[in-house]
Amino acid sequence: MTGGWVESYPDDVKAILADGHDLGNHSENHKNMSQLSDEQCQEELMKVHTKVQELTGYEMCLFRPPYGDYDNHVITNAHKCGYYPIQWSIDSLDWKDYGVDDIVKRVVESDKLNNGAIILMHNGAKYTADALESVITGLQDKGYELVPISQLIYKDKYHMKADGTQVSGQ
Repeated sequence: MTGGWVESYPDDVKAILADGHDLGNHSENHKNMSQLSDEQCQEELMKVHTKVQELTGYEMCLFRPPYGDYDNHVITNAHKCGYYPIQWSIDSLDWKDYGVDDIVKRVVESDKLNNGAIILMHNGAKYTADALESVITGLQDKGYELVPISQLIYKDKYHMKADGTQVSGQ
């Protein structure tokens, strides 16, 4: 959820939550978080957090930094705000508008597809909605189960590798 998206589509925010999905924070203004001060980072997180909480009563705890731009500063500030930073392992490149078949192939045939993979797709990209059913069935045909990220991630006693994956333990 970005601040502008929450404001523009409040009924969709409520519907996503009502359907049992996680709501995650994507910042108020979609800025490069590593370029912001501690105060600005926390403000970017908490402004949209407050909007979602006031709209739905839901307390978000997942944060995907815009552009995948994160460093220790961003992660520390996310933790201070009660958030678990999330990174993807498979990028569908749906935002490049290459088409439905390209999205499906990038995801379903990815060499990074494995248990625990996190797939990046965008709600506003031109072909994503049309590709989604084929992506889901393609993953299920390969034996994968789709679960909310909140069920997938470690929430304590982990560290993140440079590629964004979590590793259990200290």
